Amino acid sequence: MSQARESIAAYMTWYNRQRPHSSLTDRTPDEAYFAMLPAIKTAA
Repeated sequence: MSQARESIAAYMTWYNRQRPHSSLTDRTPDEAYFAMLPAIKTAA
């Protein structure tokens, strides 16, 4: 069971931090989020 959790965690890290997404103009979700963060803080 531990190996399955480690594998899933590694996949999620790759998917969210390394894999470009076409719907985010070929940026990773992390890149898209951190690019929007200054605008979110200004609006708050």
